[in-house]
Amino acid sequence: MSASAKITVPTPSDIRARKGGTPLVCLTAYATPTAQMMDAHCDIVLVGDSVGMVVHGLSDTLGVTMEMMELHGAAVKRGLTQAMMVVDMPFGSYEESPEQAFRNAARLMRATGAAAVKLEGGVTMEETIRFLTSRSIPVMAHVGLTPQAINTLGGYKVQGRGEDRGRVLADAKAVERAGAFSVVLEKVPESLSDEITTALSIPTIGIGASVGCDGQILVVDDMLGLFTAFKPKFAKRYATLGDDGEKAIAQYASEVRNRQFPAPEHVFADEVKNK
Repeated sequence: MSASAKITVPTPSDIRARKGGTPLVCLTAYATPTAQMMDAHCDIVLVGDSVGMVVHGLSDTLGVTMEMMELHGAAVKRGLTQAMMVVDMPFGSYEESPEQAFRNAARLMRATGAAAVKLEGGVTMEETIRFLTSRSIPVMAHVGLTPQAINTLGGYKVQGRGEDRGRVLADAKAVERAGAFSVVLEKVPESLSDEITTALSIPTIGIGASVGCDGQILVVDDMLGLFTAFKPKFAKRYATLGDDGEKAIAQYASEVRNRQFPAPEHVFADEVKNK
């Protein structure tokens, strides 16, 4: 791209138009430097509530607050010029009523500059999604394993097997009816993911779903090997930055204790010598 070429930030309608085309590339981000690295390569950058686990050390996403999402969302936005930014609505910020969801979605979009919000749930959230989308709040939906509902789902289990297949399919169709511009399918069996992708006119974005989805998303700290507390089956590691970082810190600690760092080139003389 030439220096004078205009960069067009994707919109929900652009994303929806990608249905059945080149797969959408999506990653999570929580900070400006990471967002800058992925901006030229991703269609969608999601400020996920996974920030609670991978950045703040929480055991799940339930403790994430609106203030946390606003802080990290604004940071990510500073690193983007090209990719579309979506921000997760945290647990407890939208379930009570469509009106509550609108207030908090509008708050997040104002505070962060996000182009859209993401919320979890299917049939139970149909009315809320419709309320938001009819009031100029673009919504990315999320069905299958919904991490904010782990206490009712019995943990981080695959969703949609056996008799549960119809429920997940119904959830996906409900969010499409309500006006969502795309839907994340998390930990949904491959065959069901393919069925949903074929059945819907909006893009499906897989995470532990199927290569046949219209796009894929991963938590960036998983794929870079930075988050090592556990490794989901679907999280391919493209780097081992956690291991590399620990080795670098160990070397730094050794050099400090042995008075090898700082070396002469890292300190300042009393006077600058004239050349």
